[in-house]
Amino acid sequence: MNFNEEVAIVTGAGGGLGRSHALSLAQRGARVVVNDIAPIRDRGGEDSPAELVAKEINASGGTAIAYSCDVTDASAVQAMVGHTIAEWGRIDILINNAGILRDKTFAKMDLGEFRSVLDVHLMGSVHCTKAVWPHMVTQQYGRVLMTTSASGIYGNFGQANYGAAKSGIVGLMNVLAIEGERYGIRVNALAPTAATDMTEGLFDEASWKVMSPESITPGAVFLVSENAPTKTILGAGGGVFAVAKMVEAAGVFLSEDERSPEAIAAHWEAISDVSATVITGSAFDQTGRYLEMTTTDEFPTASATPSNTATPSDPTVTAKVQS
Repeated sequence: MNFNEEVAIVTGAGGGLGRSHALSLAQRGARVVVNDIAPIRDRGGEDSPAELVAKEINASGGTAIAYSCDVTDASAVQAMVGHTIAEWGRIDILINNAGILRDKTFAKMDLGEFRSVLDVHLMGSVHCTKAVWPHMVTQQYGRVLMTTSASGIYGNFGQANYGAAKSGIVGLMNVLAIEGERYGIRVNALAPTAATDMTEGLFDEASWKVMSPESITPGAVFLVSENAPTKTILGAGGGVFAVAKMVEAAGVFLSEDERSPEAIAAHWEAISDVSATVITGSAFDQTGRYLEMTTTDEFPTASATPSNTATPSDPTVTAKVQS
């Protein structure tokens, strides 16, 4: 698997996971923009973390440039993308990796701490993806990798802000994977468990060595490769890789005369039975499936969908959503 002459932007790449991703892509032929928030030469003439990573790549025979900007600043992100296009003419890969932690219980967390984490993780991913998207559309090819977390998928004590941001990223991925499909753009999410500066103190020494960024990066590289899947969440840590999915039970239809909270309680075992799950491609797919389940004399079948209900093939869908 190689990325010869492809151009990749990796945010938060001055250390940890981002550095590992950038190094691996460069080793496989990609030209890499190493992004980090630390200003270039901000410490008395010393190289910034991003510059050090870029120099490491170039010294080993790869091609990289360092670019400093805050992903919460949309105009600065646009400037970074413009600089990349001016330098190399295209952008094939974006890895949204930049992140921060501000852990506290929800009761003790102020709104500023909540918002700052949302701004970096969720809006940072939005800003970067929004900036590269038109270039990927024009070239009819692109690979975008979001960084989510088990905290967003399953929850974690003291991380309401982080979990909300990371769950939002999954929603963003789901929609962009659908919208990008016709343009050759594939969008996935990595859910890493790694020993980095962000998780320092959470692992003992033995676990710290096992849960290295390098144990995760192969999953990231695969998810931005030419033959990557799309709309996929990949959990990764310590060399373990596992796809995570949101699943839905097959469902139980309740006729209008029995549709009550008490009936839901009575049928809860079947309603919550996920031993036989269904594949749901989009919100409209779910709507269509629910309508199919109402096929009785009193309800329209899926082939007789009411005019005010949009199905995936209904042209009114695109009229309601600005593409």
